[in-house]
Formats: sequence, structure tokens, C-alpha cells
Amino acid sequence: METGREKKPVLEIRGYTKVYGEGKKAADKVSLTVESGDIFGFIGHNGAGKSTTIRAVVGVLDFTEGEIRIDGHSVKEEPMACKRITAYIPDNPDLYENMTGIQYLNFVADVFGIGAKEREEQIARYAGRLEITEALGDLIGSYSHGMKQKLALVSALIHSPKLLVLDEPFVGLDPKASYTLKEIMHELCEQGTAVFFSTHVLDVAEKLCNKVAIIKQGQIIAEGTMEELTEGRSLEETFLEVVDEK
Repeated sequence: METGREKKPVLEIRGYTKVYGEGKKAADKVSLTVESGDIFGFIGHNGAGKSTTIRAVVGVLDFTEGEIRIDGHSVKEEPMACKRITAYIPDNPDLYENMTGIQYLNFVADVFGIGAKEREEQIARYAGRLEITEALGDLIGSYSHGMKQKLALVSALIHSPKLLVLDEPFVGLDPKASYTLKEIMHELCEQGTAVFFSTHVLDVAEKLCNKVAIIKQGQIIAEGTMEELTEGRSLEETFLEVVDEK
């Protein structure tokens, strides 16, 4: 986590509510703040509202009420300003299967206006660390799920985002790639990036995050620093107790 640097809000969610047909609330007055240098874990059972909230943050899902701001910009009013400084990796990345890996990375770099030297350095750095350099000339359609996840990670990091949003990022990654991703997340946070990610793997969240929010049936039922929330217990014990109470 970031040290020796003034922390400031990067992601602010205020009263976010999403109502689907027949009045079902997938998210109900969700509010939280992720600051620069935070690794913020968003945890809850399947169907609790994690992915719904994340998809609203990154602008792929409209919402009924509330406000979401990224580095001071409104997701509703200034979507392009938000997208320029955000990277999003869904739990099942939808990539262009008929492109090669390197074509896809260059396409993403073009979208973000990344110059030749910088993109070359970023691709070499992250593809090398995630061990997919040799596969970049192959069609994405030939990649395994884990390889696609790694390519999506490289593409997300190529423009040095201020906010990195990940939905279940460790699903499908082998142990070495998971370890590398955790290292990268820590390094980004030391540089002032904010990381917001959902997971149901509680021991990963406990070791990785400095802040956590627990969501149940669309509502935040607990939030705070890891120390405040767990009070010396394991995150798993805390989670089960809080979820059963509410």
C-alpha cells in the first residue's frame, strides 16, 4: 500500500442504487471510497451485488440513482474522462479472438494514445512478468482461459491507470501468475494507483487488502480497514459472523 504520499479519493461511490425489472434492487444505496494507494477488497456471496456495482463503476451498466466519481469526474456526466484513467478486467474477458495477442495490445495502446516507445516498454515489462511474451504472435482464439486473463491484465496496465478495477481477478490464473499479479498490485499502489477488486477468496483478500467492504443482498453491511473490521480475527470468521448477523 502507498506510503509517504498524500492519499486522495480516486473512486467515490455515493448512494449507488440499481433496480432491475419488477423492483429488484441489485444494489441499494452503496457508498464507499477508494483512495490512492489502497488495495480495496469488495467481498460477498455470489449474487450479492459485487459485479453489478463494478460494472456501474466502469461505465458498462447504467444505474437508477446515486453518483459515482473517478478522480473527481462523474461516470454519468464525463464517461470518457473516467475511462481514460481507469482499467477494468472482468471475470471472463471478452477479447478479439481473430487478433493475435500483440495486435490486440497495440489496438488497446492506440485507443489510449500510447506512444511507440512507452507501449513497447509496457508490453515487454508486463508480458514478460506474466510469461506470455512467446504467445503474443498467436491468435487469441488459441489461448486458454488463463492466457486470455494474462493478456487482459497486460492490456489493462498498458496506460498506467489511476484506478484498476478487477472482478474476481485470480480465477483461472495459475499460482505463479497469481503471485505476480499480487506483486504488480502492490507496486501500482506504491505509485499512487487505487485498486478495487471483488473476490470470494477471503484468505487472498486478507493478505492483500488494506481496506474491505462486505456486501450482502445489494447493501454494504461492513466496511473499514482490515484491522478495524477483523479486530484480530480472521477475515473468514469476521465475514461469516457479519453476514449471518445482518
